[in-house]
Amino acid sequence: MEKDIICGMTVDPKTAIKAEKNGVKHYFCSEHCKKKFLSAGKEGELKPLAQQSGHSYICPMHPEVEQDHPGDCPKCGMALEPKNAIGNDDAAENEIKALSGKFWIGLVLGLPVVILALVEMVPVLKLEFISHAISGWLQLILATPVIFWSGGFVYTKAWKAILNRSLNMFTLISIGVGAAYFYSVAAVLIPQIFPESLKMDGKLGLYFEAGVVITVLVILGQYLEARARSQTGQAIKALLGFAAKKAHKVTGSGEEEVDVDQIQKGDLLRVRPGEKIPLDGVITQGKSTIDESMISGEPVPVEKKEGDKVIGATVNQTGAFVMKTEKIGSETLLSQIVHMVSEAQRTRAPIQGMADKVAGVFVPVVIGVSILTFIIWSLWGPQPALAYALVNAIAVLIIACPCALGLATPMSIMVGVGKGAQSGILIKSAEAIEKAEKITHVLTDKTGTLTEGKPRVTSILTTDGIDDKDLLIVAGSLEQSSEHPLARAVLDYAKDKAIDLKAIEGFESITGGGVKGKIDGKNVYLGKQKFIMDFVSKISESLQEKATSLQEKAQTVVWVAQDKNILGILGISDPIKKSTSQAIKELHDLGLKVIMLTGDNQKTAEAIAKELAIDDVRAGLEPKDKQDIVKELKQQGAVVLMAGDGINDAPALAEAEVGIAMGTGTDVAIESAGITLVKGDLRGIVRALKLSRHVMKNIRQNLFFAFIYNAVGIPVAAGILYPFFGLLLSPMIAGVAMSFSSVSVIANALRLRKLNL
Repeated sequence: MEKDIICGMTVDPKTAIKAEKNGVKHYFCSEHCKKKFLSAGKEGELKPLAQQSGHSYICPMHPEVEQDHPGDCPKCGMALEPKNAIGNDDAAENEIKALSGKFWIGLVLGLPVVILALVEMVPVLKLEFISHAISGWLQLILATPVIFWSGGFVYTKAWKAILNRSLNMFTLISIGVGAAYFYSVAAVLIPQIFPESLKMDGKLGLYFEAGVVITVLVILGQYLEARARSQTGQAIKALLGFAAKKAHKVTGSGEEEVDVDQIQKGDLLRVRPGEKIPLDGVITQGKSTIDESMISGEPVPVEKKEGDKVIGATVNQTGAFVMKTEKIGSETLLSQIVHMVSEAQRTRAPIQGMADKVAGVFVPVVIGVSILTFIIWSLWGPQPALAYALVNAIAVLIIACPCALGLATPMSIMVGVGKGAQSGILIKSAEAIEKAEKITHVLTDKTGTLTEGKPRVTSILTTDGIDDKDLLIVAGSLEQSSEHPLARAVLDYAKDKAIDLKAIEGFESITGGGVKGKIDGKNVYLGKQKFIMDFVSKISESLQEKATSLQEKAQTVVWVAQDKNILGILGISDPIKKSTSQAIKELHDLGLKVIMLTGDNQKTAEAIAKELAIDDVRAGLEPKDKQDIVKELKQQGAVVLMAGDGINDAPALAEAEVGIAMGTGTDVAIESAGITLVKGDLRGIVRALKLSRHVMKNIRQNLFFAFIYNAVGIPVAAGILYPFFGLLLSPMIAGVAMSFSSVSVIANALRLRKLNL
């Protein structure tokens, strides 16, 4: 074996394209690589083009196939994908447009071929002014550009597969379409070579419509695949979209606005309220609250002060501060997440691999049977032996045409995806359906997945003699002027209760403690227990016990006081979705283990896990920790499904065999996942898993239908019944059997529409 000096691919010297330079012979996988080599400068300067251009494209199924330009894998025929998950958008768009044009031209020219064939087969539709000969010529003229122009790429892929001795689906398709087409061409041009016994009413059957239909369906499949492939890099692009583009650099003479890529380690940056933090670093001056939900997934912003670390792309909320840059470029947390998502996405294998493996055995067998049939009939068949040999060999190829095999998977996927959409399950990729069937572990984020992702007041407890309205007037009025992250939850609760809020005099916010002011001349306070105790005479043991109880239930306790008296407490939490408990139970009924992953604290996580009867809980996690847990479980043999809704979940969603994103989550999570639940309802996971099992069962049934006709039909087409019963399977009957297998596959796939999820 030799290495292609341009793309680095391993090639066989016997089949490789050869070229000589400076007396040295080199081997290439394609004419493209050969031309690049011959047009290069000094040979010593040569290096893989992927390195020269900065772009590299690989095959998802065969990672060793790598080159610097888009194209097809010479082994399996799949389109190569960009290694860094971000390819050439113009090239992808051009490919989609080209396939779209080929499809519509094939459809327009192919439809009359199908109609003419139908007229020939159904006497009632017979058109007197179109004879059989004219119909044959019309079909030949119309079918030729469909098969060789619109579908020309099929033969290119098949030829590459033959050169690389790796037969695949395109080899099957080219043989089937080629057999149907060239047999029909012979029947139109030289019908006299065929024996009369193979004619019906003195006419030979034509199979142009079979070749046309198969070609148009293949083009449609390639078009849909190209559109899906063009979305591969969207998760990465969405991630990169979070990053800040500009920063305010502090200098000796003041500050200046610069591009983020100009910042160096150690530079001081000023971040104002509402701005994105440019890069990872540490606060050196000032304090603020920062929305880190895109990284942590937690809805409550985090208070930051001098010495605390901040993360690039998170959003500063309340105060201005100066930070020292510690990480730049690929070192930042956001860049690491981008890298992890990219790496995980590239490890996925397409579902069509199963059909290609089958084809690797099926194609040589069919070709061998066809050749053997021709030899046997040529030597020992009745006269005209050559005609019998040719017709029977072609009958074998026609009945073995892989139209049903080609439809088996996409038809079930197509119907299954449509059914899923009706049930609020958006399926991004076919492999997600295939892998979801084998899931053993369901990993789920907490915030926004198990819970609603929005802090709310879930408890209100007052002291004796104080009603809820009195407490809410004080709490809501104070929070009107507060910038605290939980203020919105209190205000929304007061609004829901139709509370009339009052004006605050002398409002003051104490960082890390609470807020205070005056209402109608009375001093009012709201905040943490330690803050409140500086202003009240005492706190009753009863209320203290109730506060502790709320904290054990994962609620944040806010104390409210007026003058020296405690009015009561508010419990604020992120409520569990109403559907979550039932969803967890149904997942257990499916025999799956459920694990909760969260960036929240251990106490809160355990409280929720206990309430929902979750099997295991991992708390205090960073994005990479979640991905590492997925990797760990996979190494132990588990088949992992990850459900989440935030950017912090994106690496784990991409790493898992199946990623499911809540439709209420971030675009990054949705792009990284193979499946999205429109309503953000966890029960959608159960429906998605049930759908995958039904779809995969349906695919296996389709594959059975696709092959059962071949198993029975190929020996009959070869003439095995002739010595005993004098029966031969004409190519016309072979074409009917081939079509019937396709009808069976389509009808079986359509049953999925009636699924009750």
